[in-house]
Amino acid sequence: MRTLRSPKLLKTEVLAGLVVALALIPEALAFSVIAGVDPRIGLFSAFTMAVTIAFLGGRPAMISAATGAVALVIAPLVASHGVQYMIAAVLLAGVFQVLLALLGVAKLLRFIPRQVMVGFVNALSILIFVAQVPELLGVPWLVYPLTALGLLVVFGLPRLTTAVPASLVAIVVLTAITVAASLDVPTVGDKGELPHSLPSLLLPDVPFTLDTLQVVFPYALAVAFVGLLESLMTAKLVDDVTDTRSNKTREAWGQGAANLVTGFFGGMGGCAMIGQTMINVKGSGARTRISTFLAGVFLLLLVVVLGDVVALIPMAALVAVMIFVAVTSFDWHSIRPSTLKMMPKSETAVMLVTVAVTVWTNNLASGVGVGVLVAMVLFARRVAHFVTVDRTVTGDGADATATYRVNGELFFASSNDLYFQFEYVLDPAAVVIDLSGSHVWDASTVAALDAVTEKYRRRGTEVRITGLNDASVQMRERMAGKLP
Repeated sequence: MRTLRSPKLLKTEVLAGLVVALALIPEALAFSVIAGVDPRIGLFSAFTMAVTIAFLGGRPAMISAATGAVALVIAPLVASHGVQYMIAAVLLAGVFQVLLALLGVAKLLRFIPRQVMVGFVNALSILIFVAQVPELLGVPWLVYPLTALGLLVVFGLPRLTTAVPASLVAIVVLTAITVAASLDVPTVGDKGELPHSLPSLLLPDVPFTLDTLQVVFPYALAVAFVGLLESLMTAKLVDDVTDTRSNKTREAWGQGAANLVTGFFGGMGGCAMIGQTMINVKGSGARTRISTFLAGVFLLLLVVVLGDVVALIPMAALVAVMIFVAVTSFDWHSIRPSTLKMMPKSETAVMLVTVAVTVWTNNLASGVGVGVLVAMVLFARRVAHFVTVDRTVTGDGADATATYRVNGELFFASSNDLYFQFEYVLDPAAVVIDLSGSHVWDASTVAALDAVTEKYRRRGTEVRITGLNDASVQMRERMAGKLP
């Protein structure tokens, strides 16, 4: 409401929505080709996703539309069973996302380490840049000076003024030059036919049987997880850029609702788009749902009402905008020599693995999943080395007692070696294991303590375990002697 009452703020949102709409058109067309569907399906999906998430999403100013990750997931289904099965999968994916949101999937985001987030951002920047390379290969030589001029505008204009988004200026200027000079360069119209009518509601024309469910279930589950992961990660990134908080649970079920709406209109589904979101938030300065809503509305108007005009936009202009997004989104601080020297090698490895897997597979979910797994393994390995066992012997002869003080967190990675930290042959008849500096976290530790006490028992040695905190006592009492 504050934005609606402020002409200056409203202008920013309106212009941002227009720039994003222009950037969405070639992306939606390209993703339609990847998925193997009619280009109009991708365009209408971008419209329904953006408009729906503008009302239901939990992250203002974030852009959701048809995406490459979702297109890659559903492409095999379209190829093997056709578009109608794809629509059924998108609808089921929406249901899964709503259910996952209600189950609290958004809370799992806290387990994604910062270095995985950095790797996620850097990998996205690389993928955005790489996606522009085909537009610069095998094209007329005029494309290169046009792209250079576009880059000069998007990088240079903000140094002079921020009254108008530099991305929009670049698109308008390059289009005007291309049309006025009748330059023969690739345009948006070359990507595919733009629609001339509105989408309509429908139900997928598939048999509602168990066989159909078996076909679409794995694809729907993959779309749901990939979509949620990209959306929640992008939401967190926008939180950092704007210094605001978003409702991740609302964003999760909002994505599900948006996919349901998109499916009922025959769309290919989608999720948050990092490139267009960065254009909206970072490049254009948008901060509210108004820009997201207008991006969808402008997209529909542009392709249905002004399709002939939009078709004239040179791809060089959009390539320049996306290169700008890629360069400004990359976390250059993360690869500075001073940063790499300061960071622990394990955390740098996590970031590099996340980037490598994401770029190699072209799948953000794979990159983040592997990155989190590597982070967990390296963390467990580091923590395991922090456990120490100190032995002292007091008294003489029959009154002698060996005391072992264990310090550190005891879990599967650190307790597996615990069995070998005791001097079973040299110890006297009484042994005390002091765990006041430790915490028992899992069954592996309880089993390790059982093995130690059993080894001593067979030698006729009396063992007392002391210093356990309440939680450790409860865990040991519940499982001690019951684990093989």
